[in-house]
Amino acid sequence: MAREFQRGHKAKISDLTPGTDLYVGVQIAGPGLTFDISCFGLDAHEQLSDDRYFIFFNQPKSPEESIQLLGAQSGDTESFRVTLDRIPANIHKLSFTATVDGAGQMSQIGPGYIRIVAGGEEVVRYAFTGSEFTTERAVMLGDFYLKDVWRFAAVGQGFDGGLDALLKNFGGEVAEEAPAAPQPQAAAPSFAPPAQAPAPAPSFGVPVTPQVPQVPQPAPSFGVPAAQAPTPQQQMHAAPTIAAPMAPQGGTVPPPAPAPAPYGQPGQPPQFGQFPGQAMPAAPYGQQAPAPYGQQASASYGQQPPGMQPGMPQGVPQAGAGLQAALQPYKETATGQRWTPQNQQLMRVDLTMGGTPVLARQGSMVMYQGKVDFSYKGAGFAGRMVGNATGQEMQLMRCTGRGQVFLAEDGAHLHSIELQGDGICVSAESVLAFDESLQYEVRRIEGHGIPGGALFTMQFQGSGTVVVKTHGVPVVLPVTPTTFADCNAVVAWSSASQVIISSQVRLRRNAYPGHSGETVNLQFRGAPGNFIVVQPYEV
Repeated sequence: MAREFQRGHKAKISDLTPGTDLYVGVQIAGPGLTFDISCFGLDAHEQLSDDRYFIFFNQPKSPEESIQLLGAQSGDTESFRVTLDRIPANIHKLSFTATVDGAGQMSQIGPGYIRIVAGGEEVVRYAFTGSEFTTERAVMLGDFYLKDVWRFAAVGQGFDGGLDALLKNFGGEVAEEAPAAPQPQAAAPSFAPPAQAPAPAPSFGVPVTPQVPQVPQPAPSFGVPAAQAPTPQQQMHAAPTIAAPMAPQGGTVPPPAPAPAPYGQPGQPPQFGQFPGQAMPAAPYGQQAPAPYGQQASASYGQQPPGMQPGMPQGVPQAGAGLQAALQPYKETATGQRWTPQNQQLMRVDLTMGGTPVLARQGSMVMYQGKVDFSYKGAGFAGRMVGNATGQEMQLMRCTGRGQVFLAEDGAHLHSIELQGDGICVSAESVLAFDESLQYEVRRIEGHGIPGGALFTMQFQGSGTVVVKTHGVPVVLPVTPTTFADCNAVVAWSSASQVIISSQVRLRRNAYPGHSGETVNLQFRGAPGNFIVVQPYEV
């Protein structure tokens, strides 16, 4: 039975099906609308670094055929064949998109879906409608992404602009058609006798029909849905060919070794990033050689120095391009995911994805975009009593609407932890925000030799994301029978771990003045795969 996904839902492919040779079908339609359905193969930086992995109507397959465009069949507007175990290591994400070809908006579409079929059986489906969009002309439907293993995410994020704008968003470029070369004017004909009589026509026969290229048929192990439609035909488009930048082929000839220094004079010291004896790389023909590290490049004869404009006196700072270059490293990062870290201390959550409200610590919002409502999230009388008694009380606000909210607190380092049916234990003081779909409760850790006779923590379970705060960069350690952590430095641990209080309080040790200060620790035990998170700071 197929699993029904909502926007923002994610799952491991291995949890959906053991197969890796998959059929991906997209159904999208609207009155008077035509769609271009494509697949972008992106690298670790979510950029189209190789245009051969942009699969669309003019390029129906990747070089090793791990991604193939199959055409319309089985009720799907477009379909793909994806063989995950043949995808190259430099491809970390496959983004399936649909764009309007011509005039129109995504708000005009009817009910549609993207689905995954393995061995002829549908295993997952994400459905969407035009009411989820407004003026967008493109939509990112779903992603296969590599995060230790291949996973699938239902995205459903609208995108302004068409296929060209979407290609530029992924780092590609749109190739413009070159103007047609003017045809040379024919010379005036000279005198010549009439041509000979035409040759007799060939004997009557039926012209040979050219072979029509067929869509590559899937391997026997690859199964399409049971309901078969007529044989798909390759769609023909008049749009210009789109290509992304490619790395130049070949390499450069290494420059000759530098000449030795004159007798009695010291040799030139190596530049930054070079080993002794290595020469500076030669500049391409017609270009200026790079300057040594820390020095300004000199201008060629008759040219302005680098960074200077004609007629501008030296020493005057530039505006425009220089300002944009200075601000470029701090621009907003949008990855198409629900939770996106902007830097180590700032987290962005997109409420339009998933449709689930977010619970965040009160006062942690630093900026938001769109229509977002903030309301008080009470814990109730029983929750306040438990929170006051255990010290695990969280003052929360509820964030709802359609927009993006940026969260931070006291410059703490932020880390998003995605739960997929598993659980994690984390102190309430270390929680910044989490999806409302998660269940959370106070968990008691029994023990002797500590104030109150017990420790308390918050346990989160379900499917969603929790954002954890740390002081500095944490370290994650696997749980072994000899794993101990200071109870004031540990941040979180897997809920399947067994936690035991380890006290080093001894009467003989305390009979003398002074002690180590490490009298109470937590000992962790558990099966392989369990972990603890420790910060370089004690509360």
